[in-house]
Amino acid sequence: MINVVVIGCNGKMGQAVMKVAQEDPEVTVVAGIDKCLEVKNDCIPVFSSLDKCNTKPDVIIDFSRPEALYDIIQCAKANKIPLVIATTGYSDKEYQMLEDASQEIPIFISSNMALGVNVMVDLVKKATSVLEDGFDIEIIEKHHNKKIDAPSGTALTLAKSINDVLRSSRNFVFGRDPKSNKRSSSEIGIHAVRGGTIVGEHTVLYAGRDEVLEIKHTALSREIFAAGSIEAAKYIVNKEPGLYHMENLVSEKSLVTNIYTSNTDAMITLNNIPQQPSIIAEIFNSIAERKINIDMISQTAPVDDLVDISFSMPEHQLNQAIECIGKFKDRLPKLRMDIFTEVTKLTVEGQGMERQSGVAAKMFSILAEQNIQIKIITTSETKITYIIDQIDEKPAVEAITRAFGL
Repeated sequence: MINVVVIGCNGKMGQAVMKVAQEDPEVTVVAGIDKCLEVKNDCIPVFSSLDKCNTKPDVIIDFSRPEALYDIIQCAKANKIPLVIATTGYSDKEYQMLEDASQEIPIFISSNMALGVNVMVDLVKKATSVLEDGFDIEIIEKHHNKKIDAPSGTALTLAKSINDVLRSSRNFVFGRDPKSNKRSSSEIGIHAVRGGTIVGEHTVLYAGRDEVLEIKHTALSREIFAAGSIEAAKYIVNKEPGLYHMENLVSEKSLVTNIYTSNTDAMITLNNIPQQPSIIAEIFNSIAERKINIDMISQTAPVDDLVDISFSMPEHQLNQAIECIGKFKDRLPKLRMDIFTEVTKLTVEGQGMERQSGVAAKMFSILAEQNIQIKIITTSETKITYIIDQIDEKPAVEAITRAFGL
């Protein structure tokens, strides 16, 4: 059970956090902090400040105001309590304060606690990488008329994410003041709307020639932010000191999301090749001339000026590859060719691999527990691919499925 103190417990967001926590068997709100003590709360004790709270929680969730940050940090550091910061509108100085404090305690901070918004950030990055030329980018955010900071922290996060993809090449323009100059292609427009009871809406608009793409997230209730903060509390409770973000949480949830297998491949290992780039290039040029589709490829570090190279290809092209390599045996007397058929190409995929360490180590352990021999491995930011024996396909898939909860 994780014991939580909610700062700003009598506000609308604080009330939403407590409602979500009541429905979560892993979390208990043990106390609240709020300057407004007139609001009666029979469920938990409420204190006017954190230093007056007589209960030490496992995590503090803050939905208050930026001016409260200093006191919150001092108390959290003194008691070594992890922090979930869901407040927005911080200055650069206050962000630096959080970064400094994260050297001593784990701090989770996000401009938006909704999981959907953080998926939106990834979608926007992908869209920007494709649409950077010939498209004007505008961000429109809408919130209720009680929200103080503008533009929202989420709008700024989206803008910074876009500019990261664009190598910081565009300027932020806030609103459209009357002026005679036309819109520049080197800007990102950011617009804030305040009115009524709008919980939160963010749209990224890509306006091109004769086409428009919109990526939009709409919050229908405050409970989505509350649920995100509870997930953040669960995530950070046992973490080491450091600054954590929603992308870390999302990454951990999506370490491995898909498993693919293929039984149509074969593999060749060339042993004792001289460490001469021209010879290696000649071998693979010979293979390419036969239109053989090389897939996975791996080379060992040189030993005594010799290397081993393994590669896979469609099994129906195996004999052609063997013929190509056979032509080099007279020139390379030490060359030995090992051929592997009846193999399975096993791929595990997850967007979280890009940001989370330890996935490869876990995969080695999973396969080792099943005594599964690995013949070759290749990786990318979001995939790890193995060649194993076909007989090991079923136990490998079953073990990976169990380990990652697929």
